[in-house]
Amino acid sequence: MRIAIFCSCTVWFLWISNFPSYGQRINQYSIEVGSMGASSQTPFWLRANQYGAVPLQAPSLRLNATLHSDYRAADSTGHRPKSDWGYGVNVVANAGQTSQVLLTEAYVKGRIGAFELYAGRRKEIVGLVDTLLTTGAYAWSGNALPIPKIQIGLPNFTPIGFTKGVVSVMGMLAHGWFENSDRIVKGSYLHHKYFYLRLGKPSWRIRFYGGFNHQVIWGGYADPKILGPVVAVDGKLPSSLRYYPNVFLGTRGNDYTSDSNLTSFEDNRIGNHLGSVDLATDISFDGWNLYAYRQFLYDDGSLFYGTNIQDGLNGVRLKNLNQPTGAAFFLRQFTFEYLFTGSQGGDEFVIDDPKRRGRDNYFNHSQFVDGWTYFGRTIGTPFLMPKAEVNSELSTYSSAIANNRVSVFHVGISALLFDKIDLTSRLSYSINAGTYDVPFINLPRQFSGLFTLGVPVNMLGGAVVTGSLAVDAGQLLPKSVGGYISLRKTGVLNRNTGNRTLSRPAPNRPSHRW
Repeated sequence: MRIAIFCSCTVWFLWISNFPSYGQRINQYSIEVGSMGASSQTPFWLRANQYGAVPLQAPSLRLNATLHSDYRAADSTGHRPKSDWGYGVNVVANAGQTSQVLLTEAYVKGRIGAFELYAGRRKEIVGLVDTLLTTGAYAWSGNALPIPKIQIGLPNFTPIGFTKGVVSVMGMLAHGWFENSDRIVKGSYLHHKYFYLRLGKPSWRIRFYGGFNHQVIWGGYADPKILGPVVAVDGKLPSSLRYYPNVFLGTRGNDYTSDSNLTSFEDNRIGNHLGSVDLATDISFDGWNLYAYRQFLYDDGSLFYGTNIQDGLNGVRLKNLNQPTGAAFFLRQFTFEYLFTGSQGGDEFVIDDPKRRGRDNYFNHSQFVDGWTYFGRTIGTPFLMPKAEVNSELSTYSSAIANNRVSVFHVGISALLFDKIDLTSRLSYSINAGTYDVPFINLPRQFSGLFTLGVPVNMLGGAVVTGSLAVDAGQLLPKSVGGYISLRKTGVLNRNTGNRTLSRPAPNRPSHRW
């Protein structure tokens, strides 16, 4: 499987590289140097949804360097090449109690028409949500390091011709690899796909969206003492390519009686399947855009039978489309979200009774005992937390994901102060019930907040100084106050007469990702 996929990628990229060049390729860079500190564990909003780049113990010093090139823009006549390529590399170095060098992004991508193929590790958020101030999309939030994969599809909404632009679609199909280090079950694969549809032209005042995403972790092996005969054959899970159709379709009824590689556990499905079914709409009016969305969750058959319908992520985003007025306070965006995962279809699991097919145990699984994690971080919403993150007295006997029954209220604000200073805040309050297997009897409450200010300065020909203050107060996480201060420089590298020269710097604005 690996050889065939990588050969396909090589042919693709060699083919598009032979096309004539249109316009100038822009190579952009960003370099950030900063320092972070905390009274205890790194506060939640200093590390959540940062692509796994901020450790649980705050680093004393931090370096973040990025170099990337996107597809070339259309030229002065509006012409855009039918094929193109791009790349991205991001390296983060943390020094302190946890010293590490992370390759958080490293990919190459190619485009032919509307279709794209990429290989490597790339930062992504999957689902119909606000991407700036969200708590995180349910299944794929940007909380963990990106998983290396090969992906093909339509990355942007693409009009269906005969609908005259009224109907547009986007979708991707990917194969990826989970890590082997610090993981109990090794050699596992990722199957990942999504499909979304938009009704309404971009110029219309109102548009409707719908679709789904589907993630599967499958294959692998572990010590037979950990994966016993009920869930694995000599510690091995079905990993052959011939099981891929079952993984892709999520079919039940796999014949374990005639296949020595399967156990009765695979009669349900091969692999751990999870994701969300999403609905959204956005409305533009009087210089504002209102975006409302809902993600319905699935991690078993409960959504199909309608028994976990109350679980989901609900959100509203209000975005200002006007230009800053120079006022002391200019609101750019306001986001409110409510996440609830407490039902999970109920507290009973009877596989042959749809009304009692509950205890979905989101992001945990009897075969994939590491949970829906990558290098120890939850791949989906960060509010479904691994046991390493919550207070130790709560999670002594917990599964990999110690807290997956939550009720979260969240507010995010982005604003411009005095026409110069960028303000971002995230304020979250949660009620936490643990899991059905290991409940938190006292339902610990938790508040996590973050305020970030970014100020453009004239140093280095234009840079940004960013300062953040974060706090965790409650019973779920260790009480902690922390801060981060950094200097970030962005710009463009151009090729000029065979030599690389520094061009006029790109605009420096504070980022919501460190």
